[in-house]
Amino acid sequence: MRRRTFLGLAAGAGVAATVGAAGWARLAGASTGRVLASKGPLPKPFGVPLPVPPVARPVRGGGGADVYEVEQREGRVEILPGRKTTVWGYDGIFPGPTFAARSGRRTVLQVRNSLAVPTVTHLHGGVTPPESDGYPTDLLLPARCSPGGASRARDSMAHDGMGDDHAGRISIGYRTYEYPLPQRAATLWYHDHRMDFSAPQVWRGLAGFFLIGDEEEARLSLPGGDRDVPLMLCDRSFEEDGSFRYPSHEHDHPAPGHGHDAFPDGVLGDVQLVNGAPWPVLEVSATRYRFRFLNASNARRYRLRLEAKEGTSGRFVQIGSDGGLLAAPQSLATVDMAPGERCDVVVDFADFPVGSRITLRNTAAEGGMRDVMRFHVVRGGRDDSRVPARLAASFERLSPSAAMPVRVFDFRRTNTGEDGEDGGSRQMWTINGRPFDARTVLASPRLGSVERWRFSSDFHHPVHVHLAQFQVVARGGRPPAAADAGWKDTVDVRPYEVVEVLARFAGYKGRYMLHCHNLEHEDMAMMANFQVV
Repeated sequence: MRRRTFLGLAAGAGVAATVGAAGWARLAGASTGRVLASKGPLPKPFGVPLPVPPVARPVRGGGGADVYEVEQREGRVEILPGRKTTVWGYDGIFPGPTFAARSGRRTVLQVRNSLAVPTVTHLHGGVTPPESDGYPTDLLLPARCSPGGASRARDSMAHDGMGDDHAGRISIGYRTYEYPLPQRAATLWYHDHRMDFSAPQVWRGLAGFFLIGDEEEARLSLPGGDRDVPLMLCDRSFEEDGSFRYPSHEHDHPAPGHGHDAFPDGVLGDVQLVNGAPWPVLEVSATRYRFRFLNASNARRYRLRLEAKEGTSGRFVQIGSDGGLLAAPQSLATVDMAPGERCDVVVDFADFPVGSRITLRNTAAEGGMRDVMRFHVVRGGRDDSRVPARLAASFERLSPSAAMPVRVFDFRRTNTGEDGEDGGSRQMWTINGRPFDARTVLASPRLGSVERWRFSSDFHHPVHVHLAQFQVVARGGRPPAAADAGWKDTVDVRPYEVVEVLARFAGYKGRYMLHCHNLEHEDMAMMANFQVV
C-alpha cells in the first residue's frame, strides 16, 4: 500500500520546467502521453465485427431495488485475431457487462474479487453515498486472502500515516455497493479505482458501461434497441503472444522505477479498440443510430470525425453529455473527448447511399491510430425515431453569483528540489502543489450548494469530480467549447488554460475526491479530497 509520490523525469521527457509562449502553443496540441509499442504484428483495420457487451440481469428485484452479482476474474478472450489475451474482467469479459438501471431505483452491486490483487469499484458519474463511491483505499481484497489480510492492509496504511479516520474500508472476497441513483438518465461507466493501480487494472480490463434511464428520455423517441449502441473507445498495446503489454508487471509491490516512471505523461497504446475489438466494423441500416461514446483510454484524447470514401463527411448530432441529455441538440462536425468523458450522439446514415463505408477517425492521433472503426450501410430501413428540438425539458442552467464560494485547483508538475535517480530533477504530479494525502481536505462545500471552481494546468489534465455534477461557464476567459455542453463530471483542461465550472454538491455528505483522469497521473498522486458538509 506504499504510495508512490515521485516520478523521475529523464532529460527531454515530459514538460520542461520553463517554456516560452511559443512552446506552450505547441504543447496545446501535443501528445498526452508516450506510445508503448506492441511487440507482435498488429491486426489489419476493419477485419472484425463490432461486439456489444451483454446486458447484466439482476439476480433478484422487488422492494424498490435491483440486485446484481458480478465476479472480478481472469478470462481468456480473442482480441487480436488468432491469439488469446488474458483479461481482468467483471465476469471475466472486457468490457464488463452493461448495467441498465432506472433513475431513482436503487441498484445493489455485489462484487466478488476472484483476482489475485485488491480492487476498488467506482461508478463514474454516479451520485453515490461515500461508502459506495469507490474511494481508492476502500480495498476489496481477493477472496483467497487469509483473514489476517485486512489487518495487514490496515497496518500498511497506518505505516503510510493514515489514521483510523483516513484508512480505507477494507473487505475480503465480497463487497456490496449501493447506488440509489437520484439523478437524470445518463451514460455512466464503472471501473477500477485502486490506489496506485487504477491505470494497469483498467488497462487489463476492469471497466464497463452503466446506463441510467428515466421517463423523460423514454418519451423522446430517440433511436433505441439495436440502434442504441454503447461504444467504449480505448487504446492498448500487446505482447507477441497476444497478452496485454504495460510498463509494469509488479502488481502488488510498487517501488522506485516501478510502473509509470518511464511514462510520466501517460501510456498510449498502438491498437485502437472499440468495445474490446481492434478497429471493428458495424453494419448499419440507412436510419438513425444513437452512439454512446465513452473515452475509456488511460491517456489518449479523441477528436472524432466521420469520413466517407466518396470524400464526403458526416455530422454528429449531440444529444447528451456526461450528466445526461442536453437542453437541445447540437450539430457537430467533430467530437472532442478526453479520458473519462462521455458524449451521446445521433448519426443519420440515411445521409449516405446504401453500400457506403464511413470511417470514424481520430484526427487527434497519428498513423494507424487515426482510424477508430468503420460503419457499413448495408440496407435501407424504416425509421420512426427522431431528434426533437427540445430534449431535456427539466434542464436547469446555473448562473454565477457574487455570493458563491470560489475555489482554485491547480494541476501541475511540482519540482521537489531533489535529484532523481536518472540524474534529472525529482518531480511529482500535484494539485495546488501537493501530492495526494488521505488526511488532507482541500475544500468543504455545503450539501446542496453551488460553488465556482477554477481548474488550471500545465499539461492535458482531464479533471474528474466525484459526486458533483457541474456546468462549464468559461474556458481560457472565453465561452465554453462545444465539448463542454450540458452537465459534466469530467472536463478537459488543456495546457496553461483556466476552466471555470459551477459545481452542485447534491446527494450526500462525506468524503469525496477530485483527480486527473489521465490514469497514470492519478496513480502518481494527482488526487485531492473534498468533504461535503
